[in-house]
Amino acid sequence: MQIFPAIDLRGGQVVRLYQGDYAQETVYGTDPCAQARTFIEAGAAHLHVVDLDGARDGTPANFDSIAAIVKQGGLYIEVGGGIRMEARIAQYLDLGVGRCILGTAAVQDFNFTEKMAKKYGPQIAVGVDAKDGFVAVNGWEELTEVKGIDFCRRLRDIGVKTVIYTDISRDGAGQGTNLELYQELAEIEGLEIVASGGISSMQELQVLRRAGISAAILGKALYTGRLDLRTVIQEVGAC
Repeated sequence: MQIFPAIDLRGGQVVRLYQGDYAQETVYGTDPCAQARTFIEAGAAHLHVVDLDGARDGTPANFDSIAAIVKQGGLYIEVGGGIRMEARIAQYLDLGVGRCILGTAAVQDFNFTEKMAKKYGPQIAVGVDAKDGFVAVNGWEELTEVKGIDFCRRLRDIGVKTVIYTDISRDGAGQGTNLELYQELAEIEGLEIVASGGISSMQELQVLRRAGISAAILGKALYTGRLDLRTVIQEVGAC
């Protein structure tokens, strides 16, 4: 299982939000590049980066910070947050980003998502962020009537290969992840599931790996020291 440490950016700083609430922010660093180097030193080969400002308003607010992280090299980087047009996808891929994550755009413009999945293949993933089983958009601030698991099946049917599924109620809460949900998602044939949100123990990671989850994103548990990235990489799987 691949391990993606996470860097969430807001105003150029490394932050974490509690359950996606922009009013409940903790700043963990002012130098995103330094944070990325810390992850590399721990053995990471993958990195998950989210432009939180972009997720909220669709602007490339933290583009310069992301570009600087990519320029350092040494990591396969996936980027999400505010990617709602092909020009932004091309811009990130030209930087050297390995994969772009569609979120709000995937829900609001399904035809666009299908077109991008067919054109860019594995360089496109979809972030499905759900609360109480329903997909949320626009920086998690708007809840739709779209059921998360059903949406994943629809994405698989149009050619999307990878879904990053976040249970918002668990994100940043440090109370563990939704293992039953991921076990159900792992049964969707032809779709790679990346677990995100609330993972806080080695035991959870081992359960996810046995269930067939392809990758896991780690955020708050790394920043608070609850999980040690080097140990996770060594014990849980390929990075």
